[in-house]
Amino acid sequence: MDKSRSAVAEQFDDIEQQHSAATLGMWVFLATEVLFFGGMFACYLVYRVLYGGAFAAGSREMNLTLGSINTAVLLCSSLTMVLAVHSTQHDRRSRSIVFLVLTMVLGATFLGIKGVEYAQKFREHLVPGVDFQFAGPQSDHVQIFFILYFLLTGFHALHLTIGIGVLSVIILRASRKDFSPGYFSPVEVAGLYWHFVDIVWIFLYPLLYLIRVYR
Repeated sequence: MDKSRSAVAEQFDDIEQQHSAATLGMWVFLATEVLFFGGMFACYLVYRVLYGGAFAAGSREMNLTLGSINTAVLLCSSLTMVLAVHSTQHDRRSRSIVFLVLTMVLGATFLGIKGVEYAQKFREHLVPGVDFQFAGPQSDHVQIFFILYFLLTGFHALHLTIGIGVLSVIILRASRKDFSPGYFSPVEVAGLYWHFVDIVWIFLYPLLYLIRVYR
């Protein structure tokens, strides 16, 4: 039996219609995610304008090396995700699984590095709360920077964790030979989600790590 035919759900006429619906559904979902993160970005920018000096001071406490490494890691994960989708489209199942696993490993590497960075902030007493300590006249405003830092990066890490979970399911299905050149929409849709998470970080990186100089 043609796998692309057996994969068609009963509410769709053919695999093309199902693929279009799945892609449209993911784009609609991503639009809601843009609104979700957009609200937090807007909040960040308002406070950035109000307390530019304090935010620059907070940015100088960021570990630029780890942030830069994580940026490179996520960019590489986007590449491996693209290669996974391409391999699935061309019926290269083994290669597709390898690239999906690499994408997961890179995502997990990002989370591990972010965990190291969080641990540094705990040791340096830069986690907002009663134990927050910052030597300087703008301590309260710097604390706002770190509130937004943990809020933005925390939700980003949550989305990345969800993405890793989704990829684990995709890998399981790929190992069962559920996908073919005629039916690969789950891999493609998962790729759209993964790229979105990467794009969010591309905005977070300069906003949090590269505003050290303020005039």
